[in-house]
Order: sequence, then structure tokens, then C-alpha cells
Amino acid sequence: MSKQRRDIPVYEHPIIETHCHLDYLKDRPLQDTLAEAQRVNIERIITIAVSPDNLAAVRELAGSADWVYGTQGVHPHDAESYSDEAEAEIRAHVGSEKMVAVGEIGLDYFYDNADHSVQQEVFRRQLQIACDTDRPVVIHSREADDDTIGILQEFESTLKNRGVIHSFTSGPGLARYALDQGWCLGFNGISTFNKAENVRDIIRMTPIEQLLLETDSPFLTPVPYRGRENAPFYIPFVAEKIADVKGLPVEDVLTATYANSLRTFFPESA
Repeated sequence: MSKQRRDIPVYEHPIIETHCHLDYLKDRPLQDTLAEAQRVNIERIITIAVSPDNLAAVRELAGSADWVYGTQGVHPHDAESYSDEAEAEIRAHVGSEKMVAVGEIGLDYFYDNADHSVQQEVFRRQLQIACDTDRPVVIHSREADDDTIGILQEFESTLKNRGVIHSFTSGPGLARYALDQGWCLGFNGISTFNKAENVRDIIRMTPIEQLLLETDSPFLTPVPYRGRENAPFYIPFVAEKIADVKGLPVEDVLTATYANSLRTFFPESA
């Protein structure tokens, strides 16, 4: 059972927020955000690196509380700013206790902020980091399904840990490939949008054992708070939508996604 607190449901089962950007939040002080997250029973938060400019910021945020963790990686939007120096920084820190994955990396052909060939090279270089450091991967893929599959196929035998394709909005082909290869798929507030039936179709085909909860805050605020800055404490709405789509009790979704999150990012706790 849940109880209502300013219309944000609170469940007894702990939640792991697997993808947010704490350094991008503007509406309230960080400590207020973290306190609110704890009140809705978020046990751990993973804040995600996206560029050479915020690698250090993510590490600092991960040090702000013992239950906040981070990643190290460069998003495809910033692929043209990737350098040997950025790679050295990622390699130097991604193996530390509080950095749990290489990411956010991948391909984005929707916005075209970086040349496709550059994105592909940077994606490959960072997948190699994951292979070399035995870390899971957080992948961003938009309008690039075929190339994402092709590059991941190159690393099938060497990438020991898979990870997640986060904020999944791609087609069933990429979903089926990823699921067959042992990846998780991450879903957020998009799942609650009226026109996102394509995303809900992917949720239906995703085994509950391969599904992760995220907010991608400050972006993609779920219904009923669209129009406000997103934050980790809105993640219960994502869990409720997934439960509705899959015809499961919310508690079952929370139990499964918690176990999936531990297995993916915190195997020592699984």
C-alpha cells in the first residue's frame, strides 16, 4: 500500500534511481532534493556524467552522500570534445568505488550535435574502457538503432558486463537485440506521456527481470508533474505506470527493478 504525500506515492520497498543529472537541477538546493528522495524511499541515486566538463562534478556529487553514486563518460552530443585527456580522466576514475559505470555514451542522430563518424569512434573508445575496467555501460541511443546494434556486436565477446540502454525510445529491433544480449532497458517519465504508446509497447515486451527505473531528471518529468523540473523523487510515478502497463502490482515492479539495479550496478550487494 502507498500513502500520499503531496500526491507523490511512498512505498515501503526501497528504490534505486539509476539515471539522473544532479548537477543540472536548479529548482531547489541539492540537500533538499536528496532529503525528498529519501522520504519517498529512494535508497541509492546514480548521477550521470555527460561531458569532459562535468566528469569532476559528478565525482564531487558522488561524495556528497554515501548513497549517491556516479558514472564517468562522454555523451554523443559532446563527442567532438572527447580527447585523449578526457579518456585518461575517465580511465583514472571509473574504477573507483563510487563510480559504478561507463556512461552516458552512445549515438544520437536526432540532434546531430556531433558528426556521426566521430560519435561512432568515441562510442567504441568508451566501450573499450568498459571492457578494460570490467564496468557496466550506460548507453544513449536515439535514431541510431542499426549503428548501435552494429557497434555493440563488435564488443559482444569482450564486454563482460552489459548495463542499460537508458531512456529507451528506440524500436523493437534494438530492444530485442539488447534483451537477447542481456542488457537492461531503462524507462522514465516518457512512459507516462499520452503519445508514448511506442514506449509502452517496449515495456510490454521487456521481461521484468531486465527493466530499470530512472527519471533522467531534470528532463522528462512524468505525469502529473509535467511542466515542472524533474527530480529523482518523482520516480514512483514511473514505477506505477510500468506496473499498470505490465499488469503487475507496484510492489512486484519495485522488488524486481531493485534487484535488477543491484545486479547491474552493485553486484557486490545483489
